[in-house]
Amino acid sequence: MKALVDKLRGGLDLTAGDINYAMSLLLSDSTDDATKAEFLIALHRKGESVEEIVAFVQQLIDRAIDPLIDPKKLSGPMLDVCGTGGDGLDLFNVSTTIMFVLAAGGASVIKHGNRSVTSRCGSADVLEALGVQIALRPEKLKECAERHGLCFIFAREYHPAYRAIAEMRKRLARENIRTVFNLLGPLLNPARPGRQLIGVFSPRLTTIFAEVLRRLGRERAWIVHGVTDSGEGMDDISTSGVTTFAELARGKVTSGLIDPRWLNIPTAPLDELRGGDAAENAGYLEGILAGKIQGAKRDLTLVNAAGGFVVAGLCNDMSQGLARAREEIDSGRALEKLRALQQFSVV
Repeated sequence: MKALVDKLRGGLDLTAGDINYAMSLLLSDSTDDATKAEFLIALHRKGESVEEIVAFVQQLIDRAIDPLIDPKKLSGPMLDVCGTGGDGLDLFNVSTTIMFVLAAGGASVIKHGNRSVTSRCGSADVLEALGVQIALRPEKLKECAERHGLCFIFAREYHPAYRAIAEMRKRLARENIRTVFNLLGPLLNPARPGRQLIGVFSPRLTTIFAEVLRRLGRERAWIVHGVTDSGEGMDDISTSGVTTFAELARGKVTSGLIDPRWLNIPTAPLDELRGGDAAENAGYLEGILAGKIQGAKRDLTLVNAAGGFVVAGLCNDMSQGLARAREEIDSGRALEKLRALQQFSVV
């Protein structure tokens, strides 16, 4: 490991073989946490390359439990929606909220997520607070996806390799130290969805992630990074400022901007988008889907769901996506998808 750390400190990128060797050491109980942390910090300070991220993803997905989901048996295009976290804003759970809107609108949402590491409430936390059974085994997960057009893959259950580094990740997070593992979550869905909407905490990651997904053989993706009214970055399509995005489509990566003013969406101050703990965020999620919560949180849900509909190929542009997202909420179909997931959990 010391040789790899020296290579990184010299500004050199690691090869796939280097990552393979490093991963075996990271996951070994015989490697102490201080050595693991030293390697991860050196890698992050150099800046993770596309090749390095791809190698990490391939290593970890190869070690993951197969969720047994066959895209051909799903009712719609397989889509994942998630963010890296790490923006420090503590918004309500946007991507978890839109999974129900997108499923209602015809996408098969195979959401991959975990408990919170960098925020107050992760996707697993809010779903658990809503009474959803988050730890479904592959056979039940497959059944849920095929029956309801959505399911939740709990990362902790499907990536046993992560357990070897869980405590170290928590310690580094408490010290506000980022590593490659802050990037990998949205890329590690073991179902390998062909389409993804991913939010990232840094604008430079938009094109990097799009290129990673291209090399992983994904069909279409948007990687988005929004800006708040006060200039802070957010890992969602923003209704407070301009969003930078990279799009993967037909094997090519392009970049663009989304301005909520083009969509006639009112500019939202950050304070109106913040969430809280799992119970509070569960209330926001259910309230938005039930039509009881209007205003900034609903608007942020609509805009991000619109992006998901475009990535899924179910709408041609954001305007069409917004109209469909409104219809799925206002008709009650999005709330029905939440109820279906809650009921499936107790079967």
